Amino acid sequence: MNFDKYPSTLLRDAVEAIGALPGVGRRSALKLALHLLRQPSENVHHFTSAINRLRDDARYCSVCRMIADGELCGICADEKRDRRTICVVESVRDVMSIENTRQYTGVYHVLGGIISPIDGTGPSDLTIDALTERVAALASEYRPEDIEVIFALSGDVEGETTAFYIYRKISPSGVRVSTLARGLGFGDDLDYADELTLGRSIANRQVFKP
Repeated sequence: MNFDKYPSTLLRDAVEAIGALPGVGRRSALKLALHLLRQPSENVHHFTSAINRLRDDARYCSVCRMIADGELCGICADEKRDRRTICVVESVRDVMSIENTRQYTGVYHVLGGIISPIDGTGPSDLTIDALTERVAALASEYRPEDIEVIFALSGDVEGETTAFYIYRKISPSGVRVSTLARGLGFGDDLDYADELTLGRSIANRQVFKP
């Protein structure tokens, strides 16, 4: 099929919009657009409304930067969580992956990415300063040795670089710093790890060695 020619500009625009999503090629975008066209209008309107509300109304937790409906996410608002244990992750997806293991009862800090000079992402583009301030505040409230920061970042070069940079920022506070046990392969992303492997990596975490 010639993808340069569409029977309708409406179809073309829809295909281009859907095709802008990561991992969606033009053929898949066309298939999805035609699928939506066959659905009842109320289903499509509900779909687009959910996307619009996600983009316009979703907020980020003022403490951990997790997606939230209000000032705090459900995890930070839960008084049963151990606020002295902070798991540092790259993205919201990583929080969801770890929560699915049911092996972790602390809180999180979402960086919003990792340091990657190739992609033009530096420390100032991430929430590292907010994490440093958060750890310092905890260290002034509790004994530093009772506070633990867990690096749950990918084991590739960018992940290790990010962990080392953060370690240098927070180590003066004297808190414990650990990292996931390497049940995960080098360069593995958390959202691709099965729950059992990830759960064991959390339970058997190791002291971070820069």
